[in-house]
Formats: sequence, C-alpha cells, structure tokens
Amino acid sequence: MNPWTLLVLAGLMETGWAIGLKYSEGFTKPLASVLTIVGALASFWLLARAMQSLPVGTAYAVWVGIGAIGTAITAVFLFHEPVNALRVLGILLILGGIIALKLA
Repeated sequence: MNPWTLLVLAGLMETGWAIGLKYSEGFTKPLASVLTIVGALASFWLLARAMQSLPVGTAYAVWVGIGAIGTAITAVFLFHEPVNALRVLGILLILGGIIALKLA
C-alpha cells in the first residue's frame, strides 16, 4: 500500500483514539478503553509502516497534524466545543504545514 495512504489512515486512527480517550473517562469505561488502546496500537503500526518509506520528520509531523485537525473538528460535533476565528485559523495553519511537508 502507498505510504501516504498508510499515513493518512494512521492519522485518522489517531483522531479515533484521541476521541476515545475522552469516552474512556480516564480508562474507567472498559469498552471505550479497549477500543482506544486498539486504535492507538493500529495508528502506531500504520505510522511505523509509512515510516519505512517516508522521512521520519515528515511522517511524524503529518501524522500529528492529521490527528490534531481531525480531533479538533470531531470535538466540535461530538462535544460541542466552540468554533471561533482563532480555532479555525489554527486548524488552517496546521493544514498548511501538512501540505508544505507533503510538497517538500
């Protein structure tokens, strides 16, 4: 599989386990905790596979960026976190960084 595809999947999985941390309530909810741990392991595995072909700095930064953007956007819908100009600007800056790293 294409390493960039693996990296995007890893970033999406990062979003999943980050949201799972909220639902696990400090790992006190068994099902949410197990799903969070499985998601984190899957995300790390996909990241490791992508890093076999991609530079570590680029891969890690893109992974974190996808996870951060995905988590911020998902939290707006699931947890009613606020949407304001500064939050949107932050997301756009992260997105710009991801695009720059992909093109570099």
